[in-house]
Amino acid sequence: MTDLFPDGSGPVQRRVPLPGALGAAAGVAALAALAAWARHATAPAEGLLPLDLALAVLGGLAVPLLLRYPLAGTLGLTAAATLSVSLTPAASLGVLLVAQRRGLPVAAAVAAAGVAAHAAQGVWRPHEDVSLGWWLALVAVGYGALVGWGVLLRTHRALAWVLRERARRAEAEQGRRVAEARMLERTRLAREMHDVLAHRLSLLATYAGALEYRPDSAPEKLAHAAGVVRAGAHQALEELREVIGLLRDSDGAAGPAPVWADLAGLVEESRAAGAQVVLSDRTVEPETLPASVVRTAYRVLQEGLTNARKHAPGQPVRLVLEGRPGQHLVLEVRNRLVAGDVPQSVPGSGTGLVGLTERVRLCGGQLDHGAFSGEFRLCARLAWPA
Repeated sequence: MTDLFPDGSGPVQRRVPLPGALGAAAGVAALAALAAWARHATAPAEGLLPLDLALAVLGGLAVPLLLRYPLAGTLGLTAAATLSVSLTPAASLGVLLVAQRRGLPVAAAVAAAGVAAHAAQGVWRPHEDVSLGWWLALVAVGYGALVGWGVLLRTHRALAWVLRERARRAEAEQGRRVAEARMLERTRLAREMHDVLAHRLSLLATYAGALEYRPDSAPEKLAHAAGVVRAGAHQALEELREVIGLLRDSDGAAGPAPVWADLAGLVEESRAAGAQVVLSDRTVEPETLPASVVRTAYRVLQEGLTNARKHAPGQPVRLVLEGRPGQHLVLEVRNRLVAGDVPQSVPGSGTGLVGLTERVRLCGGQLDHGAFSGEFRLCARLAWPA
């Protein structure tokens, strides 16, 4: 099928197995012998029965060669068919094979050559029971049917190959999409790990700083701070172990998503660490928020409180939440700027706000941050469907 697929990417013709080739040869030889016997019965005076039988055997023996080289074999058998009707079955099989493997134009030319050869055969050895015109008409109809059958088989084979290729490519594409989805999920989990651990470790650093600079505190306060540090470290290790397990298992599911009440828990954690956090919640029907919006809002507040502890320790933080269904959920985190460089007790990657901006964008919102009038402001606007 090189003409249908000139670049060599098309279906490859399979070799006919030996039993099939032998069966086709035996069938062609039997048909040829029957045609020779029928010819001798209608025209016994010719005395060419031995020639017809010999050509019948030759046609059967030529079938394996015909299966391997259909065009050359068919042209040779067609030329020899001018001598005897015994070669008509083999030549007809050749036309079918040419139509199946080489296409309509080549098959039509070979069929025309076959009609011409049988016309010469009819002139040399005319049939007594049928006129030359009817004989040529029958041959032409037979060759036309063989050409049409062969082209149909060729088209069907090409269509089947195209469908198999599409199925293979669709399967490969599906595999690629699954791999990309897993990679994106792992990236999301890595960002979750950054956000969660940065928040947790900043709390630990705050308590550890209090223990370092206030060693003269009451024993019960020192014990309480040490207990908080121990519990926070244990919780951070548990969260790290959970995220690493999810990264190793691509089919794992993330933990329970934060709910709206968990935002108040973030504030209480920061207050327990000594931060001055003022929360102003002016939202209406927050329970109608989609889970994805609540999760993003949780990460925005978590990142805002973490940055405030890292870059403006001891400064009061103001949180404003407002919005209603059908509008937007607006989250704002403000804290006073601190002059000079602040020593970082917990090193950061510097990409927290970059990842947060992308998270908010994927949630259909917008994130702005920067210094304004002596304050650092982090403001997120998230879509709130009605």
